[in-house]
Amino acid sequence: MTRLMCCLAIVLALVPGTAVAQSPAQGAWDGAIHVAGQDLPIHVAFTAADKGTIDIQGVTGLALASVKMTGDAVHFELPAGLGLCIFEGTVKGEVISGSFAQGPAKGTFELACHKDAPPAPPEPPPPYRQEEVKITNGAIVLAGTLTIPPTPGRHPAVILITGSGAENRDEEVFGFKVFRVLADHLTRQGIAVLRCDDRGVGGSNGSTPQSTSEDFATDVVADLAFLQSRTDIDKKHIGLIGHSEGGLIAPMVAARSPQVAFIVLLSGPALTGEQVVLAQGASLVKLRGLGPDAIAKQAETQHRLFDGAKQNAPWDEVEKLFRADADAQIAKLPEAQHSAAQQLATAQLAQIAVQYKALLTPWFRFFLTFDPATVLEKVRCPVLAFFGGLDFQVPMDVNRPALEQALAKAGNRDVTIKVMPNANHLYQEAKTGDVAEYTSLPKQFVPDLLPTMTAWIRQHVAGS
Repeated sequence: MTRLMCCLAIVLALVPGTAVAQSPAQGAWDGAIHVAGQDLPIHVAFTAADKGTIDIQGVTGLALASVKMTGDAVHFELPAGLGLCIFEGTVKGEVISGSFAQGPAKGTFELACHKDAPPAPPEPPPPYRQEEVKITNGAIVLAGTLTIPPTPGRHPAVILITGSGAENRDEEVFGFKVFRVLADHLTRQGIAVLRCDDRGVGGSNGSTPQSTSEDFATDVVADLAFLQSRTDIDKKHIGLIGHSEGGLIAPMVAARSPQVAFIVLLSGPALTGEQVVLAQGASLVKLRGLGPDAIAKQAETQHRLFDGAKQNAPWDEVEKLFRADADAQIAKLPEAQHSAAQQLATAQLAQIAVQYKALLTPWFRFFLTFDPATVLEKVRCPVLAFFGGLDFQVPMDVNRPALEQALAKAGNRDVTIKVMPNANHLYQEAKTGDVAEYTSLPKQFVPDLLPTMTAWIRQHVAGS
């Protein structure tokens, strides 16, 4: 998501094996897994002597399996996408450290006792006006912030559109307030900025999972009408900036609203959600050093889940396919291992069931099959599109050509595409682009992003 769409980037693959004893140390712990030359940040909370959860790769509250403690030895497991994750550690004071294994991947992990961060000092007031607003779209009320340059007159404006998932108006991801940084910069450059909480977040009502990208497009239309009603906004120069799924929604609105003066797309998908997530999964599996067999297994699992979701099939029907695979693999094991392998397969199927339930939401079922080309081919306003060279959530290699083709079919002659070679999905300066890096990277954009965007917008609102 943002995020689009790490959903199913760690879809579970059933690989039965022998059960291993587990262990917790009650309390909360922060740290990282060190594997294949990378650091994967994690947060682990042991809530009882036999229970715990882990936050990993943007997914929070995943249940750990068979947690147990013996003396100062700690063992815990996580049924995960590419096989069972096994942690073996030792508690020494306020640190747990030890070994990590997931199939052929071996590494280490280290956790430190979680300590609440000290409160941040208050920020100085910005050199522009900030106005809290409420925008109505039928029964939906959106809460947002409008930042307005201090100079007199009518100002050009942009509406910021968040990526997938329930996002606040700052589009805060792992502590990086993506839209707050963007809004602050643009407002200081003389451009008014409107950003709102998603449905069901902050001061907005409704529900994000029960809504679709089409519904969110109507929210943006309401935002657009709100800005057009104001005397301090230049009605002829209102644009849209969409990140990730927002980069899908912006063309939906621009294709049907001639009032949109321009759109800026940050990792806007140009393929169906199914195609994007399959490409995302393959890229991430490859990034983690796993071979063709793992990529094929990932794709097979995703196809099964997507096919079921498109048909709105109950989990019982989908589960039969996975259970049959598991039973066939278990049958090849020595009989003494069957019981433990069955328990592991059951735990993994429970994890898949949770993911499958998320696929049956209105949001995901729409996203899965909607083809952005159908609206991109109708966009005739100026377009600035960014792609990150290290973005594995909306991979550039498949989305850029599709975007160019669709806009060419629209006959749009004002299209600029910029690639930020070292940018990840959040447009941070990245090392690998892996989601695991997000928390450890500086909370700032790659150097060229904001100057490039600002210059292009100012060129297209000249005379405002």
